[in-house]
Amino acid sequence: MDEILFEARDGIGRVTLNRPQALNALTHHMVCALDARLADWAGDDAIARVVIEGAGTRAFCAGGDIRDLHAVMGRGDATFIDTFYRDEYRLNYRIHTYPKPYVAIIDGVVMGGGVGVSIHGSRRIVTERALFAMPETGIGFFPDVGATWFLSRMPGELGMYLGLTGARLGPADALYCGVATDYVPSDRLTEALDGFNADPGPPPLAEHRDAIDRCFAGDSLEAIIAALEGQGGDWAGATLASLAGKSPISLKVTHRQLRLGASLSFGQAMTMEFRLSQRFCAAPDFREGVRAAVIDKDRSPQWSPPSLAEVGESDVEAYFAPPEGGDLDL
Repeated sequence: MDEILFEARDGIGRVTLNRPQALNALTHHMVCALDARLADWAGDDAIARVVIEGAGTRAFCAGGDIRDLHAVMGRGDATFIDTFYRDEYRLNYRIHTYPKPYVAIIDGVVMGGGVGVSIHGSRRIVTERALFAMPETGIGFFPDVGATWFLSRMPGELGMYLGLTGARLGPADALYCGVATDYVPSDRLTEALDGFNADPGPPPLAEHRDAIDRCFAGDSLEAIIAALEGQGGDWAGATLASLAGKSPISLKVTHRQLRLGASLSFGQAMTMEFRLSQRFCAAPDFREGVRAAVIDKDRSPQWSPPSLAEVGESDVEAYFAPPEGGDLDL
């Protein structure tokens, strides 16, 4: 079965991510095929806009195929890792700078790499089944595919909160944070391209907005944790518990990444993310995090180092250094 389908009809270039059994997770083949087709359609006067969606109702795209990436890391295939992230981030950049309307219909789960092929478009339509998250710190990685840029531009400290905790958003919260531009119930998606829009109701995240902006404004992870401890209550307790399960090096790198992101152009953000991707793939936590979450599913990753106190400033700084294979060329 073709992993990605393309159709051009009535002025619309349609893309279907076609791995429903794998929640439409992106493979390297899908990334390259989508990038090439978007390049063709950009110069095709018969195509007025692009629409991308996922097969089935469970997911738009649950992210990159990290099971396959785990195997690659196990083989120590640095060449594939370099090529994969160069190609994926160039695709993200193409979508961000695309000259035609690019519409993502998000009906189901959208995480990680799936966010990268949707959020950078001109319209992001979510249904009642939409579920957004950037859960990378929980698998020893960092929020990538342009998250440096879009998380750092969310209102207040919402982006820092989402990037560090991997919190999940339903459709109302996705609109509240700017992840989505439109809400359309799944039974009315045929009207979405004609401009139909509905109200998903109040965003649950708004209830905690003041606490998020106050607690996640800290200039270090330690400051954020201290603020959450001072906040008290069920929400703060649950947030502290969530952070306690994340990779310490991922948390500290992500905090720095998002603080830097607000002053970077999109291209600069992608260049920085490529540097981070190469370092994370060479370090132990990403492989260990995928093992614990996806391979063995024991949910008990052994992080290295195991605590925030053991992550030094020089350790964080090293992740931002240019990779041996050279920087990303956009």
